[in-house]
Amino acid sequence: MSDLFFYGTLRHVPLLEAVLGRSSSELSLTSAILPNHIVSAVQGQDFPMIQEADGEQAAGLFVQGLSQADLDRLAYYEGGFDYDLRPLTVTLEDGTEAQAQVFFPEPTAWVPDGPWSLDAWVEHLGDVTALAAEEEMGYFGRVAPSDMARSMPAIQTRAWAKLFARQRQTGDARDVSKDVIVHRHHRAYVNYFAMEEIDLQHRQHDGTMGPVLRRASLMQGSAVAILPYDPVRDTVLLVEQFRPPVFLLEDPEPWLWEAVAGMIDPGETPEQAAHREGMEEAGITFDALHYAGGGYSSSGSSTGYLYFYVGLASLTETTMAGGLETEGEDIRSQILPFETFIDMVDRHVFKDLQLLNLAHWLARHRDRLRG
Repeated sequence: MSDLFFYGTLRHVPLLEAVLGRSSSELSLTSAILPNHIVSAVQGQDFPMIQEADGEQAAGLFVQGLSQADLDRLAYYEGGFDYDLRPLTVTLEDGTEAQAQVFFPEPTAWVPDGPWSLDAWVEHLGDVTALAAEEEMGYFGRVAPSDMARSMPAIQTRAWAKLFARQRQTGDARDVSKDVIVHRHHRAYVNYFAMEEIDLQHRQHDGTMGPVLRRASLMQGSAVAILPYDPVRDTVLLVEQFRPPVFLLEDPEPWLWEAVAGMIDPGETPEQAAHREGMEEAGITFDALHYAGGGYSSSGSSTGYLYFYVGLASLTETTMAGGLETEGEDIRSQILPFETFIDMVDRHVFKDLQLLNLAHWLARHRDRLRG
């Protein structure tokens, strides 16, 4: 059995439970400090690092009696962040000392960036990080930590989308805790997207429980789609990029004209994501965003949820090199008069459903926006 001292995000008990795969009621938890050390934020990251610092004290959580299985799970979770364990002496809240293992970053792995606050982190990212850890640990023993590290941004995006989904209530009186029975839930695949399988029963319209259904879902985060519109010039801006799924379907034209679109990053609102994507993909600053509705993109096969906006902007310039190189994006844009654009919609020139949905919304609300 081993005793560990946690100074960073694993002090957040729901996250620790997700990583260990068991309840905190089964653990021995005590507040403690590590003398002559300081906890700092990491430049460009949301998690902290620890450093030696004479006269300072690093607050933390002392956890006793961790099994080898617990250590293996912790190593898997921390392995993606380039951390190693070191033995040190900590001071417990009653003043006594104890030996504990402490996760330290690899030398030169991170750059410190001022003080780090657990309370501020919990308020901003505690829930989403615990949800992301739950998915990550679902692949423990099956996917290498280095591969999981590459998947973590997408996993965190999906976790953020789950938090939004939990608030998406319209008044349905049915209760999933009583009206849905899960027999098996398996995380089958993870990369940029993920695939999950489930065997379940749900209550039917006649009040009885239906048969056991085996289904699979493409797991995605939430996204925004924005049609830039210039009400003064009565023009729209479209972006074009290569879409591998369209190519895989053997469509001979996998370069699609679309609305500006992108995933909602953890910590972002849909509106913040819309403004960010406008700048990243097309170099546009929106003066105003008009919400055009939202919905699941393909509820029978995917968890993806879309927030639609028409973004008002002054459209005077296009780009041949939009998007982020880090995401392999190669985006160009074009500006069209509204009448030309809607004529192309009516002639079925465009293949992207998000763009078509926004085109019809704009057609209904164009006079109001111009006024």
